[in-house]
Amino acid sequence: MPKINREKFKVWGNVFDEFTSRTIFKLISEGYFEGLESPISIGKESNLFSALGRSGRVMVKIYRLEACDFNKMYDYLKDDPRYTALKGKKRQIILTWVQREYRNLMKAREANVRVPTPLTIKNNVLVLEFIGEEENAPKLKDQWPEDPKKFFDEIVENISRFYRAGLVHADLSAFNILNFNEHPVLIDFSQATPLNNPRAEEFLERDIKNLCTFFEKKGMDVSREKVLAKIRNKKF
Repeated sequence: MPKINREKFKVWGNVFDEFTSRTIFKLISEGYFEGLESPISIGKESNLFSALGRSGRVMVKIYRLEACDFNKMYDYLKDDPRYTALKGKKRQIILTWVQREYRNLMKAREANVRVPTPLTIKNNVLVLEFIGEEENAPKLKDQWPEDPKKFFDEIVENISRFYRAGLVHADLSAFNILNFNEHPVLIDFSQATPLNNPRAEEFLERDIKNLCTFFEKKGMDVSREKVLAKIRNKKF
């Protein structure tokens, strides 16, 4: 059975509990990847690794079962009509959080939003298309685009497509947008929520504020009001 070098990866967070290890072994045995290669990033709730898949690299996102902010997760889930009756169920909250990201990514792909293709999900582990070539694509915060206006307009179009599909990202920032060959790829969809969530428009406005503030600090002249109007007018 393939082994995970826990010493090699332990500095990236406590993700390799027995439950997670069994889940990873199961995914390896099913042929989704051969083994974890190297860590890509560490997040508040999950760690992201590259791995060798059937036809090239994939990304393996592992949500921590013990170190997550359950209250924050539940705060986002409780207003999402797709998920109810989770209060106090810590492990179920995390597993639902992962399922939610997978489901949101699938909806985004159906709406032609540029996101990593979700390949499979099992428990607290999500396997995704690798975004990059030899190295993973940098985040927008780390690589400013050559044509900022074009890049900004493409982000807004992707947000619009997602909105027309009935969803908002709810956690969009320069940390959650990749610059892959001068085109944006949106990532981290666990907080994305449908428009019938009573807080959906609040989340959309926060996303646009974060986006515009980042580009404004780089010297671009952008209008939050115009961006919001464009997105909302394209709803139907």
